[in-house]
Amino acid sequence: MNRLEDATSPYLLQHKDNPVDWWPWGEEAFAEARRRDVPVLISVGYAACHWCHVMAHESFEDEAIAHLVNEGFVAIKVDREERPDVDAVYMTATQAMTGQGGWPMTVFATPSGEPFFCGTYYPKATFAGLLQSVDRAWRTQRDDVVKQGAAVVTAIGGAQLAGGPTAPISADLLDAAAAQLATEHDERAGGFGGAPKFPPHMNLLFLLRHWQRTGDARSLEIVRHTAEAMARGGIYDQLAGGFARYSVDAHWTVPHFEKMLYDNALLLRVYADLWRLTGDPLARRIADEIVSFLARDLLTDDGGYASALDADTDGVEGLTYAWTPDQLREVLGDEDGAWAADLFQVTPGGTFEHGTSTLVLGRDIDDAAPEITERWRDVRKRLLAARAGRPQPARDDKIVAAWNGLAVTALARYAMALDGTEQPAEGHPETQGERAVAYGGALMTAQVLADRHLAGDRLRRVSRDGVAGTPAGVLEDYGCVAEAFCAMHELTGKGEWLERAGRLLDTALARFGNGAGGFFDTADDAEKLVTRPADPTDNATPSGLSAMANALIAYSALTGEPRYRDAAEAALRTIAPIADKHPRFTGYSLAAAEALLSGPYEIAVVTESPETDPLVAAAVRLAPPGAVVVAGRPDQPGVPLLADRPMIDGKPAAYVCRGFVCDRPVTSAEELAARLR
Repeated sequence: MNRLEDATSPYLLQHKDNPVDWWPWGEEAFAEARRRDVPVLISVGYAACHWCHVMAHESFEDEAIAHLVNEGFVAIKVDREERPDVDAVYMTATQAMTGQGGWPMTVFATPSGEPFFCGTYYPKATFAGLLQSVDRAWRTQRDDVVKQGAAVVTAIGGAQLAGGPTAPISADLLDAAAAQLATEHDERAGGFGGAPKFPPHMNLLFLLRHWQRTGDARSLEIVRHTAEAMARGGIYDQLAGGFARYSVDAHWTVPHFEKMLYDNALLLRVYADLWRLTGDPLARRIADEIVSFLARDLLTDDGGYASALDADTDGVEGLTYAWTPDQLREVLGDEDGAWAADLFQVTPGGTFEHGTSTLVLGRDIDDAAPEITERWRDVRKRLLAARAGRPQPARDDKIVAAWNGLAVTALARYAMALDGTEQPAEGHPETQGERAVAYGGALMTAQVLADRHLAGDRLRRVSRDGVAGTPAGVLEDYGCVAEAFCAMHELTGKGEWLERAGRLLDTALARFGNGAGGFFDTADDAEKLVTRPADPTDNATPSGLSAMANALIAYSALTGEPRYRDAAEAALRTIAPIADKHPRFTGYSLAAAEALLSGPYEIAVVTESPETDPLVAAAVRLAPPGAVVVAGRPDQPGVPLLADRPMIDGKPAAYVCRGFVCDRPVTSAEELAARLR
């Protein structure tokens, strides 16, 4: 029976024609397991996951395997991106049992949902034997199996209890975190640790803010080194822009080819801030190209950004992206083909598979002579046109609230950074177009979140084809979307965005708090799982706690209401002991802590021309860590920072406050710059 054909999840739809009798997650599946007195097989993955595809082709499309599953189990298919709460519970169990986790995740559970055996990818033969062994154990050793499940639930549930250790956020803590990251920095290739190597976007955001506050040259150097290494590596699409999920090697050469919205949103913030603060031309180019990538490849027809581009094309990794020297010459001719092979390090032996190479930018192009830069642009354009004729990766076009919130925040801040800059900027003839693309994308997507995902004061996690799905929003959705609405308030000067942010934050504080300053990842009235997840550490995306802390700080600065700042401080105190030992997994919380330590600054510019006023440009360009900047007419409705702040002698004026304490207004960009420095 096909129960997945009406799913909103592209991942579930990929499995709708399997011979496995899949059920979607829900009480009906567990009731069926109780009726049949069989265990549950919970298979968790996502649409762009390479090894999920492999296990599907090897096992779930195989009639013999399907027979074993259907006879002995109720099989439940879960999209981890739609149901991060379900994923979090069973990933914790998987890590507790095996010491590691990943996707596809394979969990065997009792009909009440208690996991008793967990793993990840299994080859076909191993999986067949495992199914038979679990079925036999369920029938012959039931008491031991049930006790094992109960013990696992007790163990993983204990980790979520409220009232853990806390510590104050201090300059010493943040300085120590930056110092520890410096010791873990890969001096040769950038980033942290070895293979596989993931873009450390949240740690880079923290280090940029740490450098702003302290002037620590080491923090800035780590950011610049890592940003350049990633941008010149194979993890970055040298033709179309956009970053892949991770590099399988330690040198950013060979990517795992899936492109995720959240990675590119967070990296857009890194490169835009690096350019804003230092004028780095490479950072500016990469930020521009990420904006173009998002608009061209991930923006959906009904608004909002799709979740991902698949790792595979027609079941083959890298089919769209890899090149040989002969293929370059075929497209470009002998002379340009040889030049491109040298520039992009495409070798006869190949750097990837089957003699092909990923494209790696072998030398600096951003400060090259104009004729070199122009040749590179021409070669790039021709190769991209040729690549468009190849088979293309599938797109997971569901809209995830949290990830679209990250995209809105990044696009809004990028658009603000371009306000008041020369148009067009040298070397960037499409600057005005990119700002318009970013502004339009941020506005349209924020409106989608407001109209489609927000119902009263509650959020829906996903939508697809213009229709909201049933999964309820989790904490990261509330935090990321609230932060995005605050960014839209800054960008547009409209009070409606701030009002929406406040509703979300009030709901999160009331429904997700654990009573000790921290948060659960699910609401108090959400579907009850075997445990209530509460993971404060950042992973591929900000944790719900760190997203909330950043949103609470921004909202407090924009409204002048200290209780939201107090809530952020309380949340960060719960993460401080973890940050002290493991800063790599708390980067977004550390970035929020830098904002608190900085003030954050509240900058209001009263002006009739917010997009071109030099005061606004100076405020944005030099904004301290976590600062909020709002510009518009005096006493603009719904904008607290502009209330009771007149122009000075008929001239635009900037009001600078820090921690709710204000300086006298200034009327020149030079005075404002001096104050912010």
